[in-house]
Amino acid sequence: MHDDLTAAHGAAFDTTRFDFAELSPRERYKLLIGAVVPRPIAWVTSVDEAGRVNAAPFSFFNVLSADPAILALGVENHEDRRFKDTAHNIRATGEFTVNIVDHANLDAMNITAFPFAPGIDELAEAGLTAMPGHLIGCPYIAEAPVALECRRYVTLEISASRQIVLGQVVAMHVRSSIINDRLHIDPAGLDAMGRMGGHGYCRSNETFDLPTL
Repeated sequence: MHDDLTAAHGAAFDTTRFDFAELSPRERYKLLIGAVVPRPIAWVTSVDEAGRVNAAPFSFFNVLSADPAILALGVENHEDRRFKDTAHNIRATGEFTVNIVDHANLDAMNITAFPFAPGIDELAEAGLTAMPGHLIGCPYIAEAPVALECRRYVTLEISASRQIVLGQVVAMHVRSSIINDRLHIDPAGLDAMGRMGGHGYCRSNETFDLPTL
């Protein structure tokens, strides 16, 4: 419904209000992914108990802390409440790697988003190269500009349909050409992709600085 501030303050304050308790999960999802943008993409590699590699992208993701270095990953289950491969593998091994998606890898990332049967190597299907982890047994994607090796810190069981995995970053791989000796990563060189609403994406290669007051 429209707020009553419109009459007093003009059209600039005209808003449409939503009570989330009255919305379906799908309606809440559409509002959130359209408003909270751009969202970074976690291109997660993991392995199962047999050492088979899985790769899948997730846009409910961000870094939360530097001390300790913690990132968060929101993983939705299948409609029948079965764990997706990523959630299963993290539970089984306690390890995963978050690879950052750049524009050059957009099509390859999209291939790994396809719901392949368990045991299918998404990296091979997408023509990507698995590199052995440095401190964990999970590989990272050689073609990715940045990869963060993580150990599971804690898993929050949000509902029967979703978990939030907190991972502690124990090692990081950065393409040498995009980082300087002050540990600054070049955003244009990184060219990271972000998720918008619907099927939309954006790129991080156009940025500006705004000094803190």
